[in-house]
Amino acid sequence: MMLIMNGYVADPARLGETRLSDGRLLGWAEWGPEDGVPVLLCPGAATSRWLGFGAGVVERQGVRLISVDRPGLGASTPHPGRTFADFAGDIRQLLAPRGPGRVPVVGNSQGAPFALACAAAGIASALAVVSGADEIAAPEFATVLPAELRDLVERTAADPAGAEQFFAGFTAEAMWNMVMGQSPECDLTVYREPRFADAYRRALAEAFAGGAAAGYARDTVLAMGRWPFRPSEITVPVDIWYGERDTSHSPDNGAFLAGRIPGAERHLVPDTGGALLWTHAAPVLASLLRKAGAG
Repeated sequence: MMLIMNGYVADPARLGETRLSDGRLLGWAEWGPEDGVPVLLCPGAATSRWLGFGAGVVERQGVRLISVDRPGLGASTPHPGRTFADFAGDIRQLLAPRGPGRVPVVGNSQGAPFALACAAAGIASALAVVSGADEIAAPEFATVLPAELRDLVERTAADPAGAEQFFAGFTAEAMWNMVMGQSPECDLTVYREPRFADAYRRALAEAFAGGAAAGYARDTVLAMGRWPFRPSEITVPVDIWYGERDTSHSPDNGAFLAGRIPGAERHLVPDTGGALLWTHAAPVLASLLRKAGAG
């Protein structure tokens, strides 16, 4: 495989699929040395295993980065009606052959609540939430959400099946346009970089392969509803990272979320938006490894 790399992304070093106990396949990609410290990535909304982060950084820090297609996205078999607990169970099976014990976990954007679910289930040794989708259905945010988003939250709560059907109408192109239309200029500098744009659009296209958006729709209903786990019961070290110009992931850039997790450390990065995972990969991974006792 020809390696394509810039300061943000590189093609995966390894691709594969793991058959789970119920016969479903879970698609994954890896970067970095095979004998490196395993770090699980729960990627953002509607992006397949192809979009990693930390080009060059994972190699220097000795990280074996593992990105996973959630069920119904990319190479992973659909799992209708799946829950956060189901996803954590899938990850437990995926990681079992890669070594004993828990692993550091990174959750980006819509992948953040899935990463938090893994931490709550005892899979994570440490957690980094990076530009994470917050629990916007929490009553504390009811009066601060933009009207359109508040309507979607209320619609999802009142009719989750109908909301899931609505989200299933999204396409890769619609997702790309939404991200580009809602991002500040500091993020667009990253997203418009030709090689990053190619990687991002490829990840979206693979996630929506064949026009199917059921995986994204299920993810969105889960993330937009009330979370069934309690952040207050997460006991591993947690970093919460937001760019101060990020206006789309959390109403308060993670302040409320950080206060709900015992000992969580919040990092608010100036002059940065939602592209923080790619612009600040080195400090994110260095802190995560240190807190996991692997750095």
